[in-house]
Amino acid sequence: MALQALKNINRSQQVTNAEDAKNSFPALLERFKGEIERALPRHINPDRMVRIALTAFRMNPKLAECNPRSIFAAVVQSSQLGLEVGLMGEAYLVPFKDQCQLIPGYTGLIKLARQSGFVQDIYAHEVRVSDEFILTLGLDRSLEHKPMVGSGGFPATDVERGAVAGFYAVAVFKDGSKTFIAMSRSEVERIRDNSRGYQSSRKFKKESVWDTDFVAMGLKTAIRRLCKYLPKSPELATALALDVVADQGREQNLDLLDAAEGSFVPVDEDEETEAEETEAEVISPAAKPAKNQDGDPVLKAAVYAMEKAATVEALDEVYIRLEADFTEESLEFLVREYRRIKEKIKLQ
Repeated sequence: MALQALKNINRSQQVTNAEDAKNSFPALLERFKGEIERALPRHINPDRMVRIALTAFRMNPKLAECNPRSIFAAVVQSSQLGLEVGLMGEAYLVPFKDQCQLIPGYTGLIKLARQSGFVQDIYAHEVRVSDEFILTLGLDRSLEHKPMVGSGGFPATDVERGAVAGFYAVAVFKDGSKTFIAMSRSEVERIRDNSRGYQSSRKFKKESVWDTDFVAMGLKTAIRRLCKYLPKSPELATALALDVVADQGREQNLDLLDAAEGSFVPVDEDEETEAEETEAEVISPAAKPAKNQDGDPVLKAAVYAMEKAATVEALDEVYIRLEADFTEESLEFLVREYRRIKEKIKLQ
């Protein structure tokens, strides 16, 4: 049985240098490919997934020091989201302590936004000091960007255009309407400086991705900011949550079985403790009111609407409609409730 094979992997001990090579991540990935195939959605090609995972693994020697279960979980979670790890830039396998983190790239966030069904197009660009950039806010918002023109009317090189002054991201909805955000370089750098990952790199005098790919990280920051204001699919919401957790320097705690079943939702460590205590109790079919639910009538109404869903598909539709109406803090609560209700539906 597919999930039983994944449970066997999940119970396996962490690989150490003294163990045989047959228990390495590449060997385990090949050995359990068939079982993983049966646990994954039909549209995912297991052979391609294995090749991509092995390539990403071999490109980063530090991953060999990670718990193989966490690498499996990251690969399976990436597949569930529909993102390819590695050179395409959709997602990356990144070592964090003895665990493997799944970090979505900005091209991955763009892909998930387009696949949500609400967004026709989404893109981001950097603005350089010699470009023409006009931003108008108020009742009639507009954004105009004309990159510096070079020889023959073609775009000038990045060197000719000068240093990066800022970034912007634009989303075009299915009905043709548009929305955008614009961020100065100083604002992006402030977000960078508050990132625990970047702070850790500075502390230990290591080169970070902000040092090697500042423009790409700036584009991702703009896309991530824009996505907060877009209606999101559960896949995009999960990818954004994974990215935020990693950016805050916390463990994602990817679980292999949750990833394979498509039910993984990143939560804070304190939230995990609270969830474990809740699961230990006997919960009635009606379920207990969630924390903070009574204090916010809007959230209470949203949870009630999700509770009325009879199937996971119906729940997803309700969640997607609700998500755009909440702030980041309230959205975290809504995601937890979505996961709780989804599990209850599965048990019915």
